[in-house]
Amino acid sequence: MKKYLYIYKATIIENLSYVFDLIFGFFNYFVMMFIFLNLWQYIYQDPSQIINGYSMQQMIWYVLITECIWFGTRNKILTNQISEDIKTGNIAYNINKPYNYIYYIIAKHLGDITIKYILFTIVGAVIGISFIGPIQGFEFTNIPYILITVILGTLINSILRIAISLISFWIEDSTPFHWVYDKLILVIGTLFPVEMFPKFLQPIIKFTPIFVVTYGPAKLLIHFTFDSFIEILIAQLIYLAIAITITLLLYRKGVKKLNVNGG
Repeated sequence: MKKYLYIYKATIIENLSYVFDLIFGFFNYFVMMFIFLNLWQYIYQDPSQIINGYSMQQMIWYVLITECIWFGTRNKILTNQISEDIKTGNIAYNINKPYNYIYYIIAKHLGDITIKYILFTIVGAVIGISFIGPIQGFEFTNIPYILITVILGTLINSILRIAISLISFWIEDSTPFHWVYDKLILVIGTLFPVEMFPKFLQPIIKFTPIFVVTYGPAKLLIHFTFDSFIEILIAQLIYLAIAITITLLLYRKGVKKLNVNGG
């Protein structure tokens, strides 16, 4: 456990040298937030209007939060490094090191996104408070519960991305699968809450990663109820167990395939 904690800390320290690069990356985030602020303000011509249970303020805050999660958790470690290691054969060298390759990748990924996550959260909060004011009814006592769902959602997202990259053991390039996953999370999970979709689609969406990765934490932040927290937490724990099982199964079969083929 200590070796992975060291990898996590070392990655954070390394990324602190590139803070200005991270700040430059906020440009896309600002542009997207500006577009959606104006879009929802146009849709909600009456600020007191309620659409599918969301006020204008709640809707804008929802998009701000989910965009923070989406932008803050993206990097090339999960989408590129694993695939490149497999395609180039470096995976054979890495799996013989005195650590588990999957745990190493997770520790490195979390270290890479920690600073980014914090910065995006701060920027998102500043934008939200400046343009639409604080979240109505928000209580700081709910933060520990919300943080639990954010952490679990981030872990689930990370492990699912690793699983997608491990497909490279059998196909040449997993990039198209990452593209599809990214677009599903972006379009369905970040830009619109579940309640904005047709009722027959809502139960289906709740069985997808969207519900546990982006929707759940954002929903709790803008409208917290303990019943919702329990529902989302149970769904996240189930999804986490499934994601871990699938990832370890793919990894073991991939390594076995590698060994059979002589590395």
